[in-house]
Amino acid sequence: MSAATQHAQNTIAQSIATDMEAVNTVIRQRLQSEVSLVNQIAEYIISAGGKRIRPVLVLLLANAYGYKGTAHHELAAVVEFIHTATLLHDDVVDESSMRRGRQTANALFGNAASVLVGDYLYSRSFEMMTSLDNMRVMSILSRATTVIAEGEVLQLLNMHDPDVTRESYLKVIRSKTAKLFEAAAELGALVGGADDAQIEAAGEYGRSLGTAFQLIDDVLDYAGDAAEIGKNLGDDLREGKPTLPLIWLMENGSLAQRQLVRNCIEQGDGEQFEAVLAAVSASGALAYTRQQAEQAAARAAEAISGLPDSPYKASLLQLCSFAVDRNH
Repeated sequence: MSAATQHAQNTIAQSIATDMEAVNTVIRQRLQSEVSLVNQIAEYIISAGGKRIRPVLVLLLANAYGYKGTAHHELAAVVEFIHTATLLHDDVVDESSMRRGRQTANALFGNAASVLVGDYLYSRSFEMMTSLDNMRVMSILSRATTVIAEGEVLQLLNMHDPDVTRESYLKVIRSKTAKLFEAAAELGALVGGADDAQIEAAGEYGRSLGTAFQLIDDVLDYAGDAAEIGKNLGDDLREGKPTLPLIWLMENGSLAQRQLVRNCIEQGDGEQFEAVLAAVSASGALAYTRQQAEQAAARAAEAISGLPDSPYKASLLQLCSFAVDRNH
């Protein structure tokens, strides 16, 4: 990790350190269940850490609008629970074995337990939502979970299909990844007292930031370091998942490169990872994907240009840079 990226992370963390401690307390309290396996798996996933970007968005936007209450702590925990539930389900669907540098829950506890605890976290998150007694909050989050599920199904339909278009893939990103970023930012602005136009701008910020994050994840799946990103390189290829670097190569590569990628996507052939890596690197596919991520991050920064200057706005802008400069 570069010194600048580490500095950005530290600055962002410092600006909401007290709030994050409060969110962690809420998470621990709300995770409690009388069923020990629920506690065990939920604790295993939550304790793995991660960047916690989605709850961070809730906190930063709420503070940027001068919020002084505690509802943003509950909302940040809700968003993290929804995200964690999607991870549990994703790893089962993708048959993943590693996340955040250690075994996935499904690899350790089995698919059935992972799916059911994911369901528990979804249910718990909605229970927490209702306690806030705010229909706008319910509307944002219920819509987000619906769109995320649609994105998961759309991605499943795209698996092993080498003819997936850029438009179709970007729709998957907007649904599966960016939608929860969007919801988190909207919730922060909403609880902070923002008006409709400001909430919409916050949503655009989150949506564009989430897109940038996913596109860089696509790059890192080929050009990252397994120890840094906490998962196996080439997982997308082994799953037959057509991400933007492969889609671009299918549109712009040589005949031999297109045939190589077509075969790998159709067969989920991770054995050809080195050859595909050479092709996406030499053809400019990774550079193109990174450029698209940078454009998305720039849109995110523009969306919050109207926010008054504050340490929280500065942190939101730093997140735009972190999204594209990170190596994990």
